[in-house]
Amino acid sequence: MIHTHVSTVALILSAVGGYLLGSIPTGVIAMRLAGMGDIRAVGSGNIGATNVLRTGRRDLALATLLGDALKGALAALIAGAIFGPVAAAVAGGAALIGHAFPVWLRFRGGKAVATFFGVLLAVAWPAGLAAGATWIVVAAAFRYSSLAALVAAALAPIYIGLLRGWGIPSFWLAIGMAVLIFVRHGENIERLIEGKEARIGAGDKRA
Repeated sequence: MIHTHVSTVALILSAVGGYLLGSIPTGVIAMRLAGMGDIRAVGSGNIGATNVLRTGRRDLALATLLGDALKGALAALIAGAIFGPVAAAVAGGAALIGHAFPVWLRFRGGKAVATFFGVLLAVAWPAGLAAGATWIVVAAAFRYSSLAALVAAALAPIYIGLLRGWGIPSFWLAIGMAVLIFVRHGENIERLIEGKEARIGAGDKRA
């Protein structure tokens, strides 16, 4: 179903629904269901898959990664199917905000990288694959997960512009998501500049 005009009500529903779906704390839920306690008391206190991995439970880390990506993808896909591409972009962006600032956790959420990839794959899968490949290449070359995420986020709007078109809803969504990713990685950026950022596999508690 394609709509060239989206009502205000549709956009509000997409934003609220996307936010609530994105705010589901996958890592917190996975840890508690497994009897592992509160992930916020582990390592960096972050609710994402990287911190869950520090518990030694790769299965829970994978579940968190997939869950965080899936909720972003579902938010965009559901809104897109009902109201069209503009609503998909709104819902996807709201899901990212929901993950980063979940109401259930007093607005202290994760860094939204997995959710970012989920949304991107849902609204522009070729660009999502390109961004994913970028993450892999940068991570393999420099061994910094944060740097890989920042580069992938920065290039995502360009990938969408080249592969899908400039100025379309998903292009503006990618710009907004990149901004949020950079904001959430402020401390990582400082450590990268200072040469203090932990490399992948170094076992540092910061994420």
